[in-house]
Amino acid sequence: MSELRSRWSVLADRIDSGTPADRDRAVDALRAFAILGVVLGHWLVTALTTADGGLGTTSPLAHLPWLAPVSWVFQTLAVFFLVGGHVAARGHASARERGVPYGVWVGQRLSRLFRPVAAVLALWAVAAAGMLLGGAEPDTVRTLLKLVLSPLWFLLVFAVLTAATPLVARLAPQWPLAVVAGVDLWRFGFGGPEWIGWVNVAAGWLVPYTLGAAWSRGRFAGRTAAALLLGGGAAATAGLVLWGGYPASMVGVPGAPISNLNPPTLAAVAFGLAQCGLALLLRGPLERAMRRPRAWAKVALMNLSAMTIFLWHQTAMMAVTALGLLAPVDLPGLHTVPDSPWWIAARLLWLPVFAAALGVCWAAFRTYEQAGRPERGKSPRTAPRTSTGSGAPGRAPRAAEEVTAHA
Repeated sequence: MSELRSRWSVLADRIDSGTPADRDRAVDALRAFAILGVVLGHWLVTALTTADGGLGTTSPLAHLPWLAPVSWVFQTLAVFFLVGGHVAARGHASARERGVPYGVWVGQRLSRLFRPVAAVLALWAVAAAGMLLGGAEPDTVRTLLKLVLSPLWFLLVFAVLTAATPLVARLAPQWPLAVVAGVDLWRFGFGGPEWIGWVNVAAGWLVPYTLGAAWSRGRFAGRTAAALLLGGGAAATAGLVLWGGYPASMVGVPGAPISNLNPPTLAAVAFGLAQCGLALLLRGPLERAMRRPRAWAKVALMNLSAMTIFLWHQTAMMAVTALGLLAPVDLPGLHTVPDSPWWIAARLLWLPVFAAALGVCWAAFRTYEQAGRPERGKSPRTAPRTSTGSGAPGRAPRAAEEVTAHA
């Protein structure tokens, strides 16, 4: 154990020393926390049960409404779009200054998003075909595919906003916010068609994205504006939930007549404003925390595999659930209906197992995300590999450079 700690300490020091001095480590920390929030949220509020003979999905939020505050903690997509808008706007401005054509810049950014997606789609196409040929219930296969593919919707939205960065980078967040409010008023106040709500998929996430672009231009240098976002967003969310008829849960709940997330509602966008305000207020503490080599190394390495973690976390959970079916009885917290506090306690015990399965997926598929990221200024074939002196490969300087390239 002491040898492992020593190796990790050396690795962390190398990553820390190999990170450029102008690296905004708080941005990477916010991105890591946003991804972790989504992963843990899905693991906690998604349940695969065998109640109907096959695998079906439900949620503890449908059976235990008092758990709604859990969704406030783990629904962190607004922070991801905030960071995405900040990084894309800054990156596009830098590329333009260096004379990099728009097509080259956007192609590089989108390839980082969709290269690892191809591996997920290919594996699940084969797996779905195999399950159907093996006699699996079509409804079960459909349930599994929905769990895998449904998180990909946000990548499409994120890709569109990234491609549109030159057009939307200077857009005031008030405009897409007004669109969201108008759509909800038409939809809920005047009985408009349900399909009009899907306009908010673009408009809703454009709000934190444009906030991130404004951040890149120095609009939130002080704390006052961020505090107003936090306070105003929290107050608006509370008002909409208490008196506007919006659900308290910030994620979809099976069987609920209204979802705050699919498509995004004004309540979800207001909640996202509060999250963005809190994230901006935490920049200083995060910057100080990230000066500690061990803390920074964890964040830096996670950012190298953020897409892999996001894309495969549902597969990891489903793999554990499927293997659990080999047990002679339904396993608590895994196959049972999430209708009691005992289920919550049991599910918490399964989280390390899900994490271990995700580690296997990460080891198998991380190369699809990290492919094509040579060390800056050096060919991948000629980049040196040093020894840490304790038996661990000295790949940390390259890892730090890859983190920089990723942003």
